[in-house]
Amino acid sequence: MKERVVLAYSGGLDTTAIIPWLKENFDYDVICCCIDCGQGNELDGLEERAKLSGASKLYIENVIDEFCEDYIMPCVQAGAVYENKYLLGTAMARPLIAKKLVEVARKEGATAICHGATGKGNDQIRFDLGVKALAPDLKIIAPWRMTDVWTMQSREDEIEYCQQHGIDLPFDASSSYSRDRNLWHISHEGLELEDPANEPNLDDLLVLSVSPQKAPDEEELVTLTFEKGVPTSINGKEIKVSEIITKLNELGGKHGVGIVDIVENRVVGMKSRGVYETPGGTILMEAHQQLEELILDRAVYEVKLDMGNKLAQVVYEGKWFTPLREAIQAFVTSTEEYMTGEVKFKLYKGNIMKAGTTSPYSLYSESLASFTTGDLYDHHDAEGFITLFGLPLTVRAMKMAEKDNK
Repeated sequence: MKERVVLAYSGGLDTTAIIPWLKENFDYDVICCCIDCGQGNELDGLEERAKLSGASKLYIENVIDEFCEDYIMPCVQAGAVYENKYLLGTAMARPLIAKKLVEVARKEGATAICHGATGKGNDQIRFDLGVKALAPDLKIIAPWRMTDVWTMQSREDEIEYCQQHGIDLPFDASSSYSRDRNLWHISHEGLELEDPANEPNLDDLLVLSVSPQKAPDEEELVTLTFEKGVPTSINGKEIKVSEIITKLNELGGKHGVGIVDIVENRVVGMKSRGVYETPGGTILMEAHQQLEELILDRAVYEVKLDMGNKLAQVVYEGKWFTPLREAIQAFVTSTEEYMTGEVKFKLYKGNIMKAGTTSPYSLYSESLASFTTGDLYDHHDAEGFITLFGLPLTVRAMKMAEKDNK
C-alpha cells in the first residue's frame, strides 16, 4: 500500500500541478483537502479538477463558523492589527487550515502533509508551525522550497507540466494579481504593486469593494449590538457571527471602507507590498473599539493595547498553537465580560463615523465629565493631585537650578 500525503488544495494552478508532481517524485497516494474559510465561488469545480489531476480523494471542509468564532473574534476582541494596518485576514486562517489538514491526515493514515506556499512568504511558516505543534511526527513537503526536485519557476512551466501529464486545465499563463480570499478579507500582491512607487490600479484590483471615490454620495446608518464582545445583531436582526461579517462586507464594500495599501515586514526578513480589502472586518473592529472606550477603565485599556499588538505579532508569525497565544487570549476574554451594548455608525466614502454608543456597563458619567461640579468631584482637589503628580518634575527642576547656581 502506498504512503498517503494530504495536500492543502485550493484548485489553483500551483496546487493542481503539485498533484502529479507528488505522484511522480514520491509515489504518494494524494488526498486533496480544501478548507472552506469563505472563498466563495473559488471552490466551484474542485472535485472534478482534483480527480482529473490524479488525486484519489478530495475533502472539502467547511470551517466558516469555526473560523469566525474561534479565530476571528479573539483577534477582534483583542484589537489585533499587525503594524497598525493589517487585520490578519490570511494569518488568522492558516492555523485553522493546518488543524484541519492534520485531522484529515489522521483519518486517512497519511504520513505527510504538503502545501504550496512559497519559500519567500509567511504562509510556509504558519503552515509548518501549525503542523509541528499538532502533529510533529508528520512529514512536511513544501515543493517551492525543494528546488532540486521542483524545477518549475513560472505559470507557463506549470501549465506545460500539467499538459505533459495529460491534464488539460482551464488556466492560462496571463499575469494576474496573487490573491488570497476568505470570509474576512481578500489580499492582492504582484503586478504594479511590486513597486511601492506605483499607485494601485483600484479599478482592476478591487473585488469586494469600490473605491471611496466611486462610493455612494449618501451616508448609511448601521447599528450593531454586542454581548460579551461578540456581535449578536445588525440593524435589529439577530444572526450568527459569520452572517454579520458577510453583511458588513456587503455594506463596507459598497461604501469603500477598509481598503489598505501597506508595505509590511514579513517574518522572513523582507518587506512586501500588498493591498488588502477588509470591509466588514474594519467596521467590526471599529465598532468593538467604540464600545471599549465606554466600558474599559484606563489601566486595563492601556495593557490591552499592548496585548493586542502582541497578539497581532504572535498570529502573524504563525504561533497560534502556543502557550503565549492562549495566555493573551485568556486576558482578553476577561476584558470582554462586560463588553455589551449598542454601537451606531455611519458609512460614507471610506469613512466610519460615530453615531452613538450605549452600554449598561458604561463607565462614562455625564455629571463627572460635564463642566458642572458634581458630588464626586471637587475642583479644588485637582490642585493637590497636580502637585503630587508633578512632584518629580518640580524636584528635578529645583535640583537642576541648584546645580546651575553653583
